[in-house]
Amino acid sequence: MANVAEGAAQVQPQVVHSPEALRSALSGRGRVGLVPTMGYLHDGHATLMRRAREVCDVLVVSIFVNPLQFGPSEDLAAYPRDLKRDLGVVGEAGVDVVFMPSTETMYPPAFDTRVVVSGVSEGLDGASRPGHFVGVATVVLKLLNLVRPDVAFFGEKDWQQLAVLRQMVRDLNVPVEVVGLPTVRAPSGLALSSRNSYLTAEQQARAAVLSRALAAVRSAYAAGEREASKLRQTGLDVLSEDPEVTLDYLSVVGRDMQEREVVDNDPMTRVLVAARMFGVRLIDNMPLVSVRPEMDSA
Repeated sequence: MANVAEGAAQVQPQVVHSPEALRSALSGRGRVGLVPTMGYLHDGHATLMRRAREVCDVLVVSIFVNPLQFGPSEDLAAYPRDLKRDLGVVGEAGVDVVFMPSTETMYPPAFDTRVVVSGVSEGLDGASRPGHFVGVATVVLKLLNLVRPDVAFFGEKDWQQLAVLRQMVRDLNVPVEVVGLPTVRAPSGLALSSRNSYLTAEQQARAAVLSRALAAVRSAYAAGEREASKLRQTGLDVLSEDPEVTLDYLSVVGRDMQEREVVDNDPMTRVLVAARMFGVRLIDNMPLVSVRPEMDSA
């Protein structure tokens, strides 16, 4: 497998914009890994790339701000973009190919197909952001069809999204391994996100209240609490400490993304939170069982 040695010189990846150029860049290559992104890359993305670099011969990163997953009142136009910075990140991670399609390339005139994944997509962010997961599933399926990777890497911060994509891959027999990697956090505990750039340093420090709430729920579970309502209240008590928190949801869910009343020891059980702070919508989650699940890929 190809690897980037510690301290090795940065290698410029091949940047392609069309499906034809992408196919040419990947022709005859070995085991292909894909890290799909919307750009404005941070160390969470870089962690995915470094892991992919370890196990793949060829590493592709896509950079595409997908309009289908933004609602009419969401931040598509304001979504942060910094291509020069992004190319530096992918170069340091040893990425081979960067696929940067235009909106017209991904969604040409008369494009009228959508991918709907029922069940796991319907609550939580699916309820708060109607159409979001349709946009996510549609663009990811297109990227999988274009790149044809052997393995695709996603962060666990977007836990419901990961569940949606795993379901899509299983249901449609897409020949790819989907790997989820643990959330990368700032020293404060705040989950890394491109949208953190909307916040000042002081606001980011306060936003770490979300991860503290999740950690409190996990501690209560470790101490023996199994009633989901009481676990949830533990998290709500922490969130109430900061008046800037406008809660969307705090939920304890199983692998089917459904709310639990009583929590068992299933390692796929998670506590998820979504809230607005300082006008920015943030999400986070943590497993309740401390042991990493065996099923980190599907």
